[in-house]
Amino acid sequence: MDTASRVSPLRRGDPGRLGGYRVIGRLGSGGMGVVYLATDRDDELVAVKLVHATLVGDPEFRGRFRSEVERARQVPSFCTAEVLDADLDHNPPYLVVEYVDGPSLAEVVEESGPLRSAALHSLAVGVATALTGIHGAGVIHRDLKPGNVLLAPGSPKVIDFGIARAFEATSQHTRTDQMVGTVAYMAPERFSSEPGTPLTAAADVFAWGCVVAYAGTGRTPFHGDSPPATAARILTQPPHLGVLPEPLRGLVELSLSKHPEERPTARELLDLLLGERQPERRRATGFAAPAAAPRTQPARPVTSAPPAPPARRRGHRTLAVLAVLLVLAGLATVALVLKAYAPVGEPRNVGGAPGAGAPETGAAAPRNPPATEPGDLTDPTRGAGPVPAEPDGGEPIIQDALSRPGLWQDSEVPGADADCTVQGVLRVARVDAGAHQCAGPEEEIADDFGVEVTTALQSAGACAAIWFHWDPRAGGQVLRICQGEISVGADLPEDSRVYGRIALDRRIGLRQPVRIHLVIRDGEAQVFRGAQFAGAVPLPEGGPDEGQVLLGLSAEAAGAGPPYAVSFSDVDIRSL
Repeated sequence: MDTASRVSPLRRGDPGRLGGYRVIGRLGSGGMGVVYLATDRDDELVAVKLVHATLVGDPEFRGRFRSEVERARQVPSFCTAEVLDADLDHNPPYLVVEYVDGPSLAEVVEESGPLRSAALHSLAVGVATALTGIHGAGVIHRDLKPGNVLLAPGSPKVIDFGIARAFEATSQHTRTDQMVGTVAYMAPERFSSEPGTPLTAAADVFAWGCVVAYAGTGRTPFHGDSPPATAARILTQPPHLGVLPEPLRGLVELSLSKHPEERPTARELLDLLLGERQPERRRATGFAAPAAAPRTQPARPVTSAPPAPPARRRGHRTLAVLAVLLVLAGLATVALVLKAYAPVGEPRNVGGAPGAGAPETGAAAPRNPPATEPGDLTDPTRGAGPVPAEPDGGEPIIQDALSRPGLWQDSEVPGADADCTVQGVLRVARVDAGAHQCAGPEEEIADDFGVEVTTALQSAGACAAIWFHWDPRAGGQVLRICQGEISVGADLPEDSRVYGRIALDRRIGLRQPVRIHLVIRDGEAQVFRGAQFAGAVPLPEGGPDEGQVLLGLSAEAAGAGPPYAVSFSDVDIRSL
């Protein structure tokens, strides 16, 4: 995967420059801000983290960010992205770091499967080396996970200290009621209900064990059906390490001890990985922490059967489980929502040879619109009255980079030359004229909402299509983005009217990404191209007002030959 495939286009509101850096694309976003790809004055690539504007007014956050920058400067550059520059007085502040040109461990495992043999051992050594340097600078990472491990040439680099904090109490800016991290990689003590429970570097060692287990097996060692279930397994169950080989397996088991004082330090891990010592595995007597260096608190001796913990400790462990379930109650709700994102059973296709891709009996099929008819509704509103403002914000419903199978999956129609593939982008293709929908989330969306997505028309005659208010059996409505116009219309079994057509001041070039924002509000479909209002089309009263949002293509036969293709990336659907 090269740099181009990891960068998504800039969105409305993104800066063109930050100080002396020219912003050219997005690398990602998180709880603290957005990470951009930029070039410096020498045209060298850098990564710029811009803090979310909503956080700027929080003095506590500003203190945490300042601490982050100060500590990050002390971390050796061999193990992380080197800090190159920062402007803490900019509104909002930003941090400039070395751009690491390499895929994340998460991307590699998802695309190619688990690592094997020498590659897995090298990864374990590289991440342990990075943690040794990070902890030596007085920093706890707190969110070590496969997505934060970049496989750069030479050695892995651990990135994103956005939620790191220093060992010293004077540098602690995270309140006790804030749970920061990724549940599947969080140590048991992170869920403690006891006030003042210290967070130590041992939490990163636990995360190291989870990361290595994921790299070697393709799944986390405490995998559950939901974040609360995963947290409960972390607190109460042994790790599931599958086919993870020895001797690495023994080290991972040591690092995943429920008790932080029983885990080796990062330096001890590194010594063991490099062969200076092997962990003493005592299957019948438990595991003893290696004595590679003096410990401030020695490992507790373990007899042939581990003693039952004191009643007080067991009580607090039970309370911790309950506390986790309460803290993650919101995440459980999210999990229920995600459950509704199961892919559509069959992608839908229409057109071409008779019977090709025919929908199941009783199911609606997408159709191309007819030429403009007298029955079409009035022209779209444009230029009459105030121009609608593009909405900013809203509650996220569905978000997907569309760079790999996720909410949208690879799919094809049996017997028809039409398919959807998710590899870098969501690409929709078909051989003959007609319409084709991709299998996607089944979440039903109503009321006011917006669909923002980057699309590119890959061939002449192909139009990108966004179906909304879609019912698999009754049909719905559709926005079509073509080179010369954008239209909104019905896609119902007995109604295929075009409600209105929006002429474009500038044609959409082939293979040129364009950001489209479809906004459904005030009884009309408003369309924004880039950051500019393109037009609005009134929706008929009594028409569909609830249903799925689907992506696909609508191919016109006139004036262009097959095959037809469009692509999508970075879809963001929000309630308004």
